[in-house]
Amino acid sequence: MSTNNTETTKAVVLLSGGLDSSTVLAIAKAQGYVPYLLSFRYGQRHEVELQAARAVAAQANVDQHIILDIDLRQFGGSALTSDIDVPKARSAEQMAERIPVTYVPARNTIFLSYALAWAEVLGAVDIFIGVNALDYSGYPDCRSEYIAAYQAMANLATKAGVEDAPSLTIHTPLIALTKAEIIRTGIDLGVDYALTISCYDPQPSGAACGQCDSCTLRQKGFTEAGLVDPAPYGS
Repeated sequence: MSTNNTETTKAVVLLSGGLDSSTVLAIAKAQGYVPYLLSFRYGQRHEVELQAARAVAAQANVDQHIILDIDLRQFGGSALTSDIDVPKARSAEQMAERIPVTYVPARNTIFLSYALAWAEVLGAVDIFIGVNALDYSGYPDCRSEYIAAYQAMANLATKAGVEDAPSLTIHTPLIALTKAEIIRTGIDLGVDYALTISCYDPQPSGAACGQCDSCTLRQKGFTEAGLVDPAPYGS
């Protein structure tokens, strides 16, 4: 953990506009950090999530929210960035069978690299990311081993690391929580989940499909938390 955790401590928070990252933002603020938000327009089919990210950022009243353009459609390789059907109506067992086609190759590595660069410029040594290793869809870059390895690399690759400044910490407060626990945490912190969207294949209106893996996990979390999901779902 960082040693300087005061009301003036800056942190870069990765914000997609989904349930998890919005909860992480609330956690960072509750811990006394001043969040600087970073979102990405990377050619994702669910670009509506950026509208949600803007709404979440506006409600949080943050100092700065940057949306970066990276066109990962140039590489493809994912149902989120190329013409591949998003899986629908899958069971938990089916989700756990193999890494799904919604996995975007190296996405978290790319996102964390930009967050690391901005943190260096800000003089920040804290990055928050909403990865989760329990209720997730099998992504390899959501595991604690990956985060630990990236953090070790980051502390070798930066000016601060060479100059013996405070070490960078990548905070993953959701990594060991169920989706229901994440939702309860967010509710306690005042997160307005009506502003968020988690769908991989939303309708043109912006309504969630209700059948992709992300929607399924989100709905399961709200049900287990004893709450109603306020997100709009299409018919």
